[in-house]
Amino acid sequence: MIRGIMGKKIGMTQIFDNEGNMTPVTVVEAGPCTVLGLKNKPMKVVLGYEPVKETRLQKPVLGFFKKAGVPVLRHIKEFESADNKDYKVGDQLKADFFKAGDFVDVTGTSIGKGFQGGMVRWNWNGGPAAHGSMHHRRVGSIGSSSDPSRVYKGQHMPGHMGMDTVTVQSLRVMRVDADNNLILVKGAVPGHKNGLVLINKSKKRAFKSLEEKQETIAIKRNPMKQSKAGAGKTGAGKK
Repeated sequence: MIRGIMGKKIGMTQIFDNEGNMTPVTVVEAGPCTVLGLKNKPMKVVLGYEPVKETRLQKPVLGFFKKAGVPVLRHIKEFESADNKDYKVGDQLKADFFKAGDFVDVTGTSIGKGFQGGMVRWNWNGGPAAHGSMHHRRVGSIGSSSDPSRVYKGQHMPGHMGMDTVTVQSLRVMRVDADNNLILVKGAVPGHKNGLVLINKSKKRAFKSLEEKQETIAIKRNPMKQSKAGAGKTGAGKK
C-alpha cells in the first residue's frame, strides 16, 4: 500500500458537526494521480499529477511519458510503499484513497515573503523605543571580538523569508468528497492557494473514527484536602 498522493490546496472554510461545533478545515484536491512507475529497492511508487501541455515539457521528460504510455503530467513524485503488487503503470489514485478519520502529514511550500528584517523574520524584541536610542530595529552584536572571533553558523539575521518546504503532521481528515476528488483536512495547510501539496498518511497516529467520543473521567476529590468552604465547613473564628 502506497503511503500518500499529491494534491492541490484549494482554500480554507469551516464545517459544523451534528452538535453544532465549528471546525476550521482546509479543502484539498487529492488527485487524481497516475502511476508512472514502480521501484523495488527501496519500495516506491512514482506518481504524476496535473495535466499539462506537451510544449511545457522538455524532450527527455516528454519521452518518459510516451514510453510509459500515459498522458503528460506537470508534477512527478515518488512515494513510499509497503507493497507494489496492487499497482501497475496507468492506474489512477483519487481522493477515496483516504477516509474520514485518517490522520495525514501534509507537505507544501510556505508562502514567500521576500526580504525581511530580524524582527519580522525571527521575532526579535527590538531595542529601546526612545528617540535617543538610535537602535530600534537594528541587528546589533552578532559575535565576540577575541573569542571565537567569528559569527556562529545559524546566527539569526535579516534575509529571505518563506518559500521553505514545511510539513504539518497529524492533521485529521474530516470529510471526503470522492465525486469531486476533495478532502477536508482539519486545520491549516502550508502554501498558497492552488499550490502543490503532498498528502501522506501519518506514521505517528492511526485511524480514529469521527463517531468515537472522548470519555470524560470524573475526578475524585479527597474531602480532607478540600478547602473549608468546599467541604461545607465555616472558618474558625466566624460567628
